[in-house]
Order: sequence, then C-alpha cells, then structure tokens
Amino acid sequence: MFQRTALTSGPRVISARHPGARSISIAAYVLAGSRLEAPGQIGVAHFMEHLTFKGTAAFPTTRAISEAIEGVGGSFNAATDRETTVYWVRVPRRQADRAMDVLGELIVRPRLESHEIDQERAIIVEEIRSYLDDPAEYCQILFQQAMFGIGPLGREICGEEDDIRALPEATIRAFWRAMYRPANTVIAVAGDVEHEEVCGLAARAFGSGNGSVPAYAPAPSLPAGERVLAGRRDTTQAQVSLGVPALRRDHPDAWTLAVLNALLGDGMSSRLFQAVREELGLAYDVSSGLVEYADAGALEISAGVDTEQVPAALEAMLVELARLRDEPVPADELGRAKAYLGGGLELRMDDTRHLASWVGGQEALHDRVLTLDEALAAIEAVDAPSIQRLAGELFRDDALRLAVVARPRVLRGLERHLHLPRGGA
Repeated sequence: MFQRTALTSGPRVISARHPGARSISIAAYVLAGSRLEAPGQIGVAHFMEHLTFKGTAAFPTTRAISEAIEGVGGSFNAATDRETTVYWVRVPRRQADRAMDVLGELIVRPRLESHEIDQERAIIVEEIRSYLDDPAEYCQILFQQAMFGIGPLGREICGEEDDIRALPEATIRAFWRAMYRPANTVIAVAGDVEHEEVCGLAARAFGSGNGSVPAYAPAPSLPAGERVLAGRRDTTQAQVSLGVPALRRDHPDAWTLAVLNALLGDGMSSRLFQAVREELGLAYDVSSGLVEYADAGALEISAGVDTEQVPAALEAMLVELARLRDEPVPADELGRAKAYLGGGLELRMDDTRHLASWVGGQEALHDRVLTLDEALAAIEAVDAPSIQRLAGELFRDDALRLAVVARPRVLRGLERHLHLPRGGA
C-alpha cells in the first residue's frame, strides 16, 4: 500500500500508489506544534504557519502562492496542532511538481518580513476573538483546560491576544530556523505516481538540513484541570462538553477505544444520537470523539442543548457511559459499529487527500504505519468483553470533566449532576 524512504539529511518520504487517480495529494508534516513552545513562545507555532503563506523566495506574495495552486484547479491549506503543523495540496496529477515546489517554498523558504509579521498579529488576534465569540469553539477551549490543565496540551493553540501582541520577531524567526528543517518533515503523497518520482520531487523541493528539535514536556497526570469549567455567554442554547481521560495514541487498546467511540457517539446510529436526540429530543447535534497525543488522550462528548435541559442531557450522556461500563455490547450492534468504522476507512481511501493523510499521519506520529488491511483486521478483532473492560477502566466519577457555555443562571450547580449511575444502570 505504501513505500517509505528517508532522504539523507532530508525529509522522510512516504507514498501510496492510487492507480488511475486523476488527482495527486501531498501532505507535509512539520514535527513542530504548539506543544514544543517554550515560555515566551506561546502562539509561535500557529503564527509561523500563518506567516509562511505571506510570501516565499519563489512566490513573494500571498496572491502568487494562491495562484500557483488555484490557477491549475487545485486546493491547499494548513493547520497547526499540538504535535505537528501540516500543509497539504491537492492538484491534477500532471501538476505534481508544482504542488511539491509550493510546499517546499512554504516550509523551507518563507520570507518572514517584518511588515508581514506586524500585519499578521492583527489577523491572528481576530481569529482568537472569533473562537471566543463562538460558543461551541469556546466550550472546546474550556474542555481542553478542564481535561489537560493550563499547560501546552490545555491552552488554546493560537495563544491569547497578549501572547500574540508580545511575541518578538526574533522568537518567530528562531522557531522557524530550529523547527522547519527538511529532516524534521514528513512528506506523504497519494496518487498515480511512482515512489522514485516522489522522492526526486521532494529532494529537489526541500533539500537537506538537520535541526536540533527539543523534546516536549510529558503530559500531566489526567484529568489535570478543574472538574467543571463554565463560560458565560448570552446564548439561547447551551454548549456542553463532557469527557474522561482516555488512551495515548499507540496504546494497545487504541482500536478497542475506536470501536467504543463508534458505538457511543460516532454517526446517526450511535447510542448517543439515538438516545439524546431521537428518543429524548434533547439536542439537535450530539456526538463523541477522541483526542490522542503521544502520551495522553481523552474521550469527549459534545452537544448543543436547550438551556433548560442541561441536567437532563448530562444525565442521558452519563447513562450511556454507564451502559457501556455495565452491559456487554450485543453482538449485532458490535458488528454494525465495526462495519461502520472499517467501511468508513475503506471509503476514505478512494480520495487521494485522505490517503495521503492516512499514511503521512501514521509516519509522522505513530509507532508504525498500518496498511488498510491491518487496520481492518485490528477493528475486527475487537470484542465485547474488551469494550466493557475498557469502559470500566475509563468511566469513573473522579475522571469526569465538564465544560458548559451558557447564560449565567444555567451554570449554577452543574457539579452535582456529574455522577455516573450506579452499576446495573
């Protein structure tokens, strides 16, 4: 399914051949996320991602960068996470060299001009404000703090306004010199292209160069924040995020957790959707998801509910957690959940962008790269006793953390509802 090559003092290259595909997708993972920020650097990883799009040696303006990709019908973007910053491009197959060249320019040869840095401060401040003004985004920020504390895993990736305004130009440039090195990058390519061609394109676009990348501090013991964090907003709906610490990324039970999450809240057939929305009518949208880092993780339930129904919604969520803890999953339901999870993986592999993300994300962040067949076999091996055992380990009263964004009167007394039903519920 894939081939890998580590270029000498250059990127690690992984490619997945997709015969007949008319598109080619490239994802470049720089192993530098917000978790690597030292004191005085908060927000620099995300700031750096923004600045790369302001101009490079070959494409001196934002317009020139955009036209290089959009001018051939392609699309591209980037995102900063806590452990990586990923850049991706999708173009017609015949434009593979252009796509690789643009990514190399963005990562290895940004201009980082002073006037662009000053201008981008204001833009990032507006981005931060947009998150705080969005109740759902704000609730996510609070949940991360409640679960992971105030350190690198709990703070907002963008930083706060004061962090951005105070960030020195010299700190930004130093971060780029240390972290944005060819040897600190993983290049993943999916499309109808030979691996040898991919390696040649990557070597030409990125060149070589090592850097000294520090290790990040270990995750704190979880949960690390307050049991309940509340955000006051004059909204007609309450945003709720409820969760527990879960598993690190490559934990032996990672696929058991993935199936558990599919049963709980992934999709319209999940228990949460059927109970909270379809049976009780408490929410328009309710789902669960996983947060995974190298040494920590969390499972989170998110919903938007009527302000008068927050206690009822919390009770319904906690009942579903307790059911997974106390009752074996019926065989037919487990089979459907595994088919849903595995089938979704298979369908995404038809899209070159998802395929590049699949192999690239694993090469950059996981202990090993799984083929699709290996992943499907791991899903199929999950059984009901393993799910119930894991639920019993994770779903405990002392592990629960809650974030709610709503009108002030809704936020009173939330902690008294934060208890799982007794065994047998």
